Amino acid sequence: MKYITLILATMLTLCLATMPYGYYMLVRWAAMVVFAILALDYYSENKKELAVTFGALALLFQPFIKIALGRTIWNIVDVAVAILLLLLIFTKNKKE
Repeated sequence: MKYITLILATMLTLCLATMPYGYYMLVRWAAMVVFAILALDYYSENKKELAVTFGALALLFQPFIKIALGRTIWNIVDVAVAILLLLLIFTKNKKE
């Protein structure tokens, strides 16, 4: 799961560049699936705060109902979520 999370963080960072619309839809699908899996994982580990956070992110990135935040705000969200994912990867590696 660590590598999938790292790939998603990279994909979110690449959203800062001008990409075709299909790429953004691919990122939304990938993010929704990965965030839903992370929410379930953290819920099973009894980490409710992270489970709720990733559940909310899965809803935010879902591709069915477009949430229009504007390019600037989406860029901020993408970078913030990528940083969160990287922090979780590195803090999890330190514990292991």
